[in-house]
Amino acid sequence: MKTDSVVKNVSKLKEDLQTVLRPKPNSKFLGSYVGLYYYYKNQKENPNFINKWLYKKFGEKPVYKSNVKEVEVKEILRNRLENYGFFYSSASSSFKEKNKKASVIYSVKVPAPYKIGNYQIDSMALPIYTEIKELTKESPFPKNMRFDLANLKLERQRLDLELKKKGYYNFNPSFLIFEADTNQYKNKKFDLFLKLKAKVPKEATVPYKIKKINIYPNFDLKDSLKIKESRYKNKSYYQDSIFFKPEYLDAFITIKEGEVYNPITSKNTARRLSSIGAYKYVNIQYKELDSLQTGSLGALEANIFLSPLTKRAVRAELQAVTKSNNFAGPELALTYSNRNLFKGGETINVSANIGYETQISSGENSGLSSLELGLKTELIFPRVIAPFSFNEDFFEYSIPKTKTSLGVTYLNRSSLYTLLSGSALFGYVWNANKYITYELNPISVNYTRLSNTTEEFQQILEENSFLEKSFEQQFISGLTFSFTYNEMLNANKMHQFYVNATLDVAGNSISLFGKESTAGEPKKFLGLQYAQYAKADFDARYHYNFGKKNEQTIATRLFAGYGYAYGNSDVVPFVKQYYAGGPYSVRAFNIRSLGPGTYNDDSLSSTDTSSSFFDKTGNIRLEANIEYRFPIYSFFKGAVFADAGNVWNSVANPDFGGKDTFSSNFINELGMGAGIGLRVDVQGFVIRFDLAAPFHDPSLEEDKRWDFKVNEPVFNFAIGYSF
Repeated sequence: MKTDSVVKNVSKLKEDLQTVLRPKPNSKFLGSYVGLYYYYKNQKENPNFINKWLYKKFGEKPVYKSNVKEVEVKEILRNRLENYGFFYSSASSSFKEKNKKASVIYSVKVPAPYKIGNYQIDSMALPIYTEIKELTKESPFPKNMRFDLANLKLERQRLDLELKKKGYYNFNPSFLIFEADTNQYKNKKFDLFLKLKAKVPKEATVPYKIKKINIYPNFDLKDSLKIKESRYKNKSYYQDSIFFKPEYLDAFITIKEGEVYNPITSKNTARRLSSIGAYKYVNIQYKELDSLQTGSLGALEANIFLSPLTKRAVRAELQAVTKSNNFAGPELALTYSNRNLFKGGETINVSANIGYETQISSGENSGLSSLELGLKTELIFPRVIAPFSFNEDFFEYSIPKTKTSLGVTYLNRSSLYTLLSGSALFGYVWNANKYITYELNPISVNYTRLSNTTEEFQQILEENSFLEKSFEQQFISGLTFSFTYNEMLNANKMHQFYVNATLDVAGNSISLFGKESTAGEPKKFLGLQYAQYAKADFDARYHYNFGKKNEQTIATRLFAGYGYAYGNSDVVPFVKQYYAGGPYSVRAFNIRSLGPGTYNDDSLSSTDTSSSFFDKTGNIRLEANIEYRFPIYSFFKGAVFADAGNVWNSVANPDFGGKDTFSSNFINELGMGAGIGLRVDVQGFVIRFDLAAPFHDPSLEEDKRWDFKVNEPVFNFAIGYSF
């Protein structure tokens, strides 16, 4: 490649030209033609299944010399160089042959590029001339910029979008044309002119205003459009009876009568209406009103057709549950949904579930069972319900939703205890943009009551004072806030980031009303001991997608959490504590079996899961994961992964001998493991099987911790990816 001395970024230009070379030669791996090898293996009579699969996965057909169309490639090279401003370039080619292998060499000669002298607008009709002249002040065409056809196309698209935002409904980027004039220069410069093509329709050169907005809240294609009209805030609503109250629907519609047409506003309206949760289809159509059109202004009628979802729905789920603590059994869940409940887009979900699990291990715990009954009602309002009001333009991207819920759960674990719990929540969820979501729950209440405890469970509590105190805190009332940034929604991105930060604070407000019934004992509210703590979680993930169609992924995750008990509490409530191990944590350890710290209760037998199930929690958690995901065949995918993590207590549990506390030596107290996995991924529904073995166990003595126990793997079964 020979270039003029003024040509810049020669290496980048060379890389770009190489992308147009066709056909691509057979690829090599470690000096061998692996693809060709599997191709020829597959050509044999009756190739076996493995050879067929290897060919489909890695095989390549041979590229012959006769496949090379050198004349066409040279023309493409010259065309690409001219698109970059290197006019009058030349290209040549030659073949080299050796040992039945052929190589084609392309040589190009690149002269100095043509550069912009002046950029100006040619004469156009008003009013579009004024608009384009103003917009071109921001055009990226400074003097002495190299000619670039791609930049010209991008500029046409930019001008088209900006003109449409100003109401030019019928405009099209193809109506604009750039012309270059080199007659004024002798040193490879040119003047660039922007003009309208000949015979551009008149209606494309004038802006359009919205003269009328028609809304059909309960539209069906079978219905007639001749329905009674009602007006609300300069909009016409057409519905035989009130299906959706106009005063609630109006806030979702950002199109306004009297404003110029703007596709961004139209798209925003469609997105906001779709977020209500009551509509299956949102269709916005515009109709030109010729009778109201003038020479310099057009008129549009906006028609918004809203097709509702089925008002009532019932969903049933039957699951076979198996857990890492050897409990297994069926679970049935029923959910009833009623949409647009009060004719304002509200949705009520009533869920009931029943689950029965039994211990499948042998020995002392054989026959242990667990029965769980749950009932939850959730009411969602697609608007902010608050004692104060917001400006309607405050939430530009979407309107926050108000969520309320009430739930009650009954859990009976045979030979241990009965636990009755209730919850109430009131809060808001707001999508600030495509990636960012905020969730604020100013009211979050949980009540638990432990009863029917057996002597065996009482002994467990007596041997673990922290656990006993955590169950004494029957009442939790506080506030939660969550921030989520999620790029995982965009599957086409090479680099994807996810960040979630959560703050959970409880007990501060009701502490003002708490009473100390016994000196030195925790205060109570309404006769119940309440919890007082603050808890913060941070979850960061990064995915690097590569390969053909981004089918391969390197996924990483870092989690950190800390809970601090104060005031009325000595420990964080049991339901708010952290645990490590299991299919969504460090997979080489069973659920709740890792930590806290280096603690290890050797007195427990391997089958005594009834007590160890509760011990392994803490108020500090650190975890890191890395996983390589790759396709195998069809919807089968594989994975190789490594996990590290643990939980600790910030204040030593006197029953654990100080082995559970967090210290500067925490890096040597991480439980670590590695393994392989199989995923069945059917259109986003993932069934995951992971087999992992520990190679660093912090519960062992220091000189015995590093040991890759391949012969003691842990099997994990789960739905969905772990991160």
